[in-house]
Amino acid sequence: FQKDADRQSGKGYVAFKLDSKGVPDLPPPLPMFEIFIYAPWVEGVHLRGGRVSRGGIRWSDRREDFRTEILGLMKAQMVKNAVIVPVGAKGGFVCKQLPPTDDRDAVQREIIRCYQTFMRGLLDLTDNRVDGTIEPPPDVVSYDGDDPYLVVAADKGTAAFSDIANEIAAEYGFWLGDAFASGGLHGYDHKKMGITARGAWEGVNRHFRELDLDIRTTPFTAVGIGDMSGDVFGNGMLQRANIRLIAAFDHRHIFLDPNPETKRAFAERKRLFELPRSSWNDYDREAISAGGGVYPRTAKSILLSPKARAALSVEAERLAPNQLIQVILRAPVDLLWNGGIGTYVKATTERHSDVGDRGNDNVRINANELRCRVTGEGGNLGLTQLARVEFAHGGGKINTDAIDNSAGVDCSDHEVNIKILLNRELTQNRLTLARRNELLTAMTDEVAELVLRDNYLQTQAISIAASQAADLLSGHARMIGKLEREGLLKRALEALPNDEELAKREVAKTGLTRPELAVLLAYGKIWLNTQLVDSAIADDAYLARTLRDYFPATLRARFGPELEDHPLRREIIATYVTNDMVNRMGSTFCMQVQERTGDRTSDIARAYWAAREIFEARALWSAIEGLDNKVAAASQLAMMAAVNRLVDRGAIWLLRNRRTSLDIATNIEYFAAGVKTVRGRVPHLLRGPARDAVTTRIRQLRSKAVPNELARHVAYLEVLFAALNIVMVARNMDMEIEPVADTYFELGISLAFDWLHERVAALPGLDHWHRGARAMLRDELNAELRVLTTELLKYTRDIKTSKERVRVWLADKKAAVRHYLNVIDDLKSSGKTDLAMLTVAVREVRSLARGVGEFV
Repeated sequence: FQKDADRQSGKGYVAFKLDSKGVPDLPPPLPMFEIFIYAPWVEGVHLRGGRVSRGGIRWSDRREDFRTEILGLMKAQMVKNAVIVPVGAKGGFVCKQLPPTDDRDAVQREIIRCYQTFMRGLLDLTDNRVDGTIEPPPDVVSYDGDDPYLVVAADKGTAAFSDIANEIAAEYGFWLGDAFASGGLHGYDHKKMGITARGAWEGVNRHFRELDLDIRTTPFTAVGIGDMSGDVFGNGMLQRANIRLIAAFDHRHIFLDPNPETKRAFAERKRLFELPRSSWNDYDREAISAGGGVYPRTAKSILLSPKARAALSVEAERLAPNQLIQVILRAPVDLLWNGGIGTYVKATTERHSDVGDRGNDNVRINANELRCRVTGEGGNLGLTQLARVEFAHGGGKINTDAIDNSAGVDCSDHEVNIKILLNRELTQNRLTLARRNELLTAMTDEVAELVLRDNYLQTQAISIAASQAADLLSGHARMIGKLEREGLLKRALEALPNDEELAKREVAKTGLTRPELAVLLAYGKIWLNTQLVDSAIADDAYLARTLRDYFPATLRARFGPELEDHPLRREIIATYVTNDMVNRMGSTFCMQVQERTGDRTSDIARAYWAAREIFEARALWSAIEGLDNKVAAASQLAMMAAVNRLVDRGAIWLLRNRRTSLDIATNIEYFAAGVKTVRGRVPHLLRGPARDAVTTRIRQLRSKAVPNELARHVAYLEVLFAALNIVMVARNMDMEIEPVADTYFELGISLAFDWLHERVAALPGLDHWHRGARAMLRDELNAELRVLTTELLKYTRDIKTSKERVRVWLADKKAAVRHYLNVIDDLKSSGKTDLAMLTVAVREVRSLARGVGEFV
């Protein structure tokens, strides 16, 4: 597209839009679209992973390879955006006629001019929505379909440009209005909200909880990358008043405070945060402990006091600034907080040239040199992914930057989708601009709460997976292979282990590390979302309720009916369901259920949603989460895993037994009350070793400060799965739940089903196939006991008590039962049971269930 004249400068520019087939020179992953803009004073590129894509626009200083830079950032944004509606996008521009750098105002004016040209070029090629219809831009020949969604965001060098972009959107009459660039004058100010840092601190808090350190009350040491004027660093260092920040650095200064007076240091950090354009040099020297100071990075060398050397655990008395930065990175502290720009830690296997950040080659260290316990990545790319993995292998607690700092993009996602809704009300004169802005402001805390909840749940999902990493490794390996075969993942680019390394970890029983699990979590969401967004999931009446859950309560109350017409309704519902499933059940859940049942992901979603409601999983999850800092994190994770196992089994049961009636509401109504009734009868249903096992489990949980009712509920979960079969039998026979439950358990005990279940559960899960066989045996036992219970109840319909029913039935079917019990006795006497022996036992169960009517 040739633009005759830039409206501001009179100089022309050229803009091209290409689809992925038109950019063969780019390495994978190929963007769906590239917009390239050229003028004598600026070049820019915007890469989108999909039609509904979002990501920041940065001012790049890499004139020779800025397209490669933006491609890498777009790929990273694809992973980061897994928590929100759009897939990843990224834009960047280079200024080719910058004035001398000593004239800051002139430089800023030229950057803004280049940015404006870039924005106009993007909008000159983008479709618009006018009165509900799509209008293409004038004088453009387009070979692709309608494409009206274009959103930009702040990034490096453009943090204050949102209003500039929105002014251009208004000039073009672009349908998104000031939703075009989030965070402007009437948007959510991320720095004021502290949202990115607060999101990252959800991860930091979890790391310390899992180290049994309550940082709400216990002072802890930290070093940092950044300064207090920065959004992420500054807000991060204000999240806890008891942070003992002993050292920090940015591109200008090095700050040392060997023995900080906690309250005074916090107050001084807060003062600097509120001081415009502050630096470490503005720090009150009287507030720094003895032996500390602020030093310019231009100094030849820095003399270290004995107290500074002790705090940093270094012997050298004098160091060059770059050497001191390396010492700070190696400091033996509780927390390394990255809130700055640059990559400071690589893996020992990487060269500096592999990192792609030449400016920090002289200060970078290897991951095995880190001595901090926890790393919080509020900033991007502070460590390479291989460095994170190496640090995690060494016992360090770390996620990834995409997980830790996702709250920023999540907040922008909510802002844009809220504005899309409200701006439609504006155009139809049902809402004034002043009132819209008041509503946006009033919902700030609600939006923050929704965003931080996502951070909490994502880090919890990683922790649950990490607590079972060795057992889950084969499932993770199969998922990696599937994603690669489908072209969604390049494991080498994501630093995921190859097949040889996975085999080694299988033998060593180590599993994936947290950073690797974080990548898999994101890709699990990407895969599932692509499946659901093209399905009929948004048309499911029950799941459509999630559209309301995405938005703040204030908005739901005022504009509930209008939400149903939101242009991104389908995408929001699909993303909400995706996040809920993966955050709760893990990255491999849907794929593994699909392998076992062959069902569509949309049906798996329905079965999961029904199962979680039937078993009251949400109440259990909430109760367990309410024990943060009250019980050991390991106990919480074990309870969460127990709940998830039940929901997993319940979802598969529903897919196999209710395939033709997977309506969520219908299944909840059919099963929920009956399941609750069975739970209340569990103490009366168990005998012998089964009862002892449950009693022991309750005692163990109580000893770990778990409240009694929750301890009992969790201890009953292994038993509670049987309630699905019991309810189905009771419904089919038009009987009350209690007598069916009593008969079901009485018969199971008489036929040694409790022993068989215990032996099947004890089978080693050597690999995917062994685990699949174990699950198949367990499922068959449950199904056959349901058949036997149904036959027994029909046979003894006139008998009142369960014990008498079972006694009569066993006596009348004695020939078949005797043969079956002889086989079970042979198995018991053999001592050790294996898969082959238990397969024979299940075959005998099946024969008993199918043949009892033939014996007299």
